[in-house]
Amino acid sequence: MRGDQSTPVTVQPVTIVSGLPRSGTSMMMKMLAAGGIAPLTDELRAADKDNPKGYFEFERVKQLDKGDVAWLPQARGKAVKIISFLLQYLPPDETYKVIFLRRNLEEILASQRKMIIHRGEDPDQMDDEAVAAMFTRHIELVEQWLRRRPNVETLYIHYTDVMNEPAGQIARITRFLDQPLDEAAMTQVVDPHLYRNRQVAAAA
Repeated sequence: MRGDQSTPVTVQPVTIVSGLPRSGTSMMMKMLAAGGIAPLTDELRAADKDNPKGYFEFERVKQLDKGDVAWLPQARGKAVKIISFLLQYLPPDETYKVIFLRRNLEEILASQRKMIIHRGEDPDQMDDEAVAAMFTRHIELVEQWLRRRPNVETLYIHYTDVMNEPAGQIARITRFLDQPLDEAAMTQVVDPHLYRNRQVAAAA
């Protein structure tokens, strides 16, 4: 009598969109959704003037540092947005494909200042120089962490490149995720009019 030769079940990886706040993670989530990857979101955070096309957040993600990881199996085969500060709390018993958004720090800080103003708060409470130094060191540590994790693959995407050459960057994403995506629909998501804090290069 032959033994059980059933094919083992392959667990799909969790696709994670990450980066610093205001680095373009919401846009990337919308692009992936348009491409055919379902987002894991509870739609609790509504769109506003800072993110007019939505945030694509899942509230329980914010409890990763408290040990709330029971929801992660729901994210297999889907995309979930996780801020870079929380990546270190991901458990090692899942596999992850991380699309990490990079953006010029000057643009991130300008965007954060506008968000603070929209909240009716004082933007001068933010020390740009101190925040920039903190972000720079944080990114160094995150990249080291990502390199050391055998269950994590990472693709770095720069926000400016997406805005300037979306087709090329979307092709990179398709190759990285190794699955068919609707690249034309993803391209339609990229809206240059929302690139409102563009860093202008200084004249020579």
